[in-house]
Amino acid sequence: MRKIVTAGNNVPRPATIGSHMQSTPADIPAGVIERLPVYLGTLIQLRHEGRTTVSSSRLGELTGINPAQIRRDLTHFGSFGKRGVGYDIALLVDSIQRILGADHVHRLALIGAGNLGSAIAGYDGLKQHGFYVTAVFDNDPKKVGTRIGDVVVQHVDELPRVVADQNIRIAVLAVPPEAAQAAADLVCRAGIKIILNYTPALVSVPDGVRLHNTDPVLELLHTLYYLSRAEGTDKV
Repeated sequence: MRKIVTAGNNVPRPATIGSHMQSTPADIPAGVIERLPVYLGTLIQLRHEGRTTVSSSRLGELTGINPAQIRRDLTHFGSFGKRGVGYDIALLVDSIQRILGADHVHRLALIGAGNLGSAIAGYDGLKQHGFYVTAVFDNDPKKVGTRIGDVVVQHVDELPRVVADQNIRIAVLAVPPEAAQAAADLVCRAGIKIILNYTPALVSVPDGVRLHNTDPVLELLHTLYYLSRAEGTDKV
């Protein structure tokens, strides 16, 4: 059972992971942390398929990451797997979730109740990793008071109070690009510490706030490069 995140219990404790902790959190390269969610998503899918173990070679095939890199990444957190047997999927899922802090329930504030915001709020994959959209905000009078799932859309003026009442520290921006900076400023003033920006706008945040930009268009542009190479042409 996941724990509700409060001020005192949200810090992951990787020292309890694996049989022997090899690195302190400050020593772990950022690239390792970026790859852990990739491993986790793949392992969860394997678990859903009824698999109980997986080798680093198979995990590498499924993720596109070199098996030796996978083994190096995991040794930062302890001893996993058995030679000739592979990794216990259930154990590794549980371990990576604890490393990432995904064994807690994290409340999210969603800014923007349009089509994108509605899609994000309705995505069941969030709950699978302990993320719950518990507050949705918009400044459009036609949207305020409507429901997205079980959550009633509130006016953005209510954001500081709701963030404080629910102890929310993660916000998702799903607003028009021209409104992104104002939305970021608002959530930062409310005490939000992590922002996921779904807009193409260049947003600045103060020190102490972590900003992650995710733009589906940029992801598609990234894949076009490989498509062009596969077809042996500079044009698609």
